[in-house]
Amino acid sequence: MKPLQDVRIISLEQYGAGPFATMHLAALGADVIKIENPRSAGDVARHVPPFNSGTDSLFFESFNRNKRSVTLDLSVPAGRGLFEDLVRSADAVFSNLRGDVPAKLGIRYEDLKRVNPRVVCCSLSGFGMNGPRQAEPAYDYIVQALAGWMSVTGEPDTPPQKSGLSLVDFSGGLVAAAALAAGVHAARRDGVGMDCDLCLYDTAIGMLSYVGTWHLTEGWNPERVRHSAHPSIVPCQAFKTSDGWLMVACSKEEFWKRLTAVLDRTDLARDSRFATFSDRYDNRDILIPILEEIFARRTVVEWVEAMRKSGIPSAPVQSVAEALDDDQTTAREMVVETDHPTLGRVRSIASPVRVGSRGEESSVRRAPLLGEDTADVLKEIGYSGEGIVRARDAGALGETGASKVESAVNSPTRFG
Repeated sequence: MKPLQDVRIISLEQYGAGPFATMHLAALGADVIKIENPRSAGDVARHVPPFNSGTDSLFFESFNRNKRSVTLDLSVPAGRGLFEDLVRSADAVFSNLRGDVPAKLGIRYEDLKRVNPRVVCCSLSGFGMNGPRQAEPAYDYIVQALAGWMSVTGEPDTPPQKSGLSLVDFSGGLVAAAALAAGVHAARRDGVGMDCDLCLYDTAIGMLSYVGTWHLTEGWNPERVRHSAHPSIVPCQAFKTSDGWLMVACSKEEFWKRLTAVLDRTDLARDSRFATFSDRYDNRDILIPILEEIFARRTVVEWVEAMRKSGIPSAPVQSVAEALDDDQTTAREMVVETDHPTLGRVRSIASPVRVGSRGEESSVRRAPLLGEDTADVLKEIGYSGEGIVRARDAGALGETGASKVESAVNSPTRFG
């Protein structure tokens, strides 16, 4: 049994950060019921190009494995009533909407505690539920710019750059997943639910970490450093070899000493200018050119083999294709495969969040079709076939949900 197999989450989620959060919870066994708005043809991620077909895309598949989809229109009374019935059966209501929207939709703890006093209402918004930017839309790139990330990314004397991946979205999702799990634990212990107010902005500011501490305490202003160098540890950066790039990290004194031996320059370890972390930092403009000239003499493979033998942290700068084909990726079972009715065989990235014995990802399910699970989920919370038809006729399910219900009602194996 997976660790969160007894947890049900009703999720009003879209695009990247929110679905990324709940996908990891689903991988741990949580029953994630994804509420999709039939008026907008579901989660916008379903329509992201270039690899999209109808209401499905490889982008959507990347964020929504192991979930169930219910189409529900909360703007009509019947839809709201059905939503509250779902909340009665749930441990948590999760959303990633603008910070002012949970209040407007009535999905905060204050709004739902009468329905389920133990429910945890977890919001992952752009800027949180308060502050001057509360009602502003936010995306990963916007927050990277606002939180200072772009000012410290890339080579000196080049335009500001974002990170190559949506790291604010992904880290925000992991923060929200941790908060939701903690909230459910506390609600079961205390018998009372709560709000969890998370946001991408807080996450990005929080990840400034020691850079922020150095600035706040000592007034230090970070600048971009060439070749992806660490701001204070020398050497810890990318070096150009005769045929590619190599990352080397001498984050301990012993690694520096080993490196000088591999480079056949033990004299550098004895040089008083490079004796300690502080010495190497102060004299980096002298040391780095010396190292660059040495690294340029041999290939990436030659350097990596030599450094592995000496236990020096190093790695080739690989492409995405090379990373996904790496033996370590295979050994860690980080690629999963699913079959999709329109997209065919889908190979995607496994969740790195694992608890207990390995092999749990072997039960991975593809992302759901739009509204695919509407009838099944409603049946689970006590709706009869006739009750579901009434909800459909009242406009609660939208056209997509209605079509799914129609086929389910006509199937005696579904409702008996």
